[in-house]
Amino acid sequence: MDFPFANLRLAPSTHSLVDLKVPVISAVPPDMEAEKARIRVAARANRDALASGLGSAAAAGIAARFTSTPELVSQTGIGTVIAGYMPIGSELDPQSLMRRLSARGTVLCLPDVATPAAPLVFRRWDIGEELQSGAYGIQVPGHTAEPVSPDLLLVPMLAFDRRGHRLGYGGGFYDRTIAELRVHKQIVTVGLAFSGQVRDDLPVDAHDMRLDWIVTESAALRVAG
Repeated sequence: MDFPFANLRLAPSTHSLVDLKVPVISAVPPDMEAEKARIRVAARANRDALASGLGSAAAAGIAARFTSTPELVSQTGIGTVIAGYMPIGSELDPQSLMRRLSARGTVLCLPDVATPAAPLVFRRWDIGEELQSGAYGIQVPGHTAEPVSPDLLLVPMLAFDRRGHRLGYGGGFYDRTIAELRVHKQIVTVGLAFSGQVRDDLPVDAHDMRLDWIVTESAALRVAG
């Protein structure tokens, strides 16, 4: 499935999705969780293939797209706190982007699972600091690292649609976290993905949080807000 401006030679640094004609999801599948599980299998296989073919080139492209987008750059720099993540499996690697953000004076942090049913917690992390294995084998800062509240979240995913919905692994961690943060402050959520991860068939329920931006190797797309 093609994504707008997937050809790097044609891709602008930003593009609005407001004028795109997108099918409206008018009915929820009878068993939404089963439908999501079905799509997750296909989406994971698709992302694995994309990562195998694009890998580090896509990570570099995403860093370039983000840092050449004025609206996003304005949310970074001294005094801002940005949550990255340590990639697992075929997740798009944000570390090149995180290094660029750190160089601008941004405070970086990484998410950790406190309890399965709670929002994520975020702990400060500086480039090069040692990490430890946390829940699900994810690399996280030590428990003595300073807890912080992010202003901008970089969010991994299995798939996304053109309206800013994402498909995760089913634990609901980012949905709970984004919902909780939005109660207390204004945040910016940026999904990082390969352009080929876009789908038009994602089932969406009331607990699924829309992202503000999707950044791929070919474009930075403002999808909400």
